[in-house]
Amino acid sequence: MDDLVRLGLVAEGDARGSPKKIARELSRRGIVKSWRAKTGFFLLEQTPAGDCLFLGKDRLCTVYEKRPDVCRQFPSIGPRPGYCPGRKKLPPKS
Repeated sequence: MDDLVRLGLVAEGDARGSPKKIARELSRRGIVKSWRAKTGFFLLEQTPAGDCLFLGKDRLCTVYEKRPDVCRQFPSIGPRPGYCPGRKKLPPKS
């Protein structure tokens, strides 16, 4: 919920309300794909190409200063910690 407030998608006062109601409204607006009651996590929608909604045409984040925590922690978390597909591969050490 903190991420949604930081992104300006939910007003701070509204964040104290029902997460289910917030998820339903953001889903209707095409911003949230799903919400998990157990974890309280919201999954943001993606573009048809599978990109983040906040990724610009120049492939840069359009909300970098307000980005969600999961983006702030990348690539230290995720299925392949430390792996970043955007980094150039270094030649093997000899």
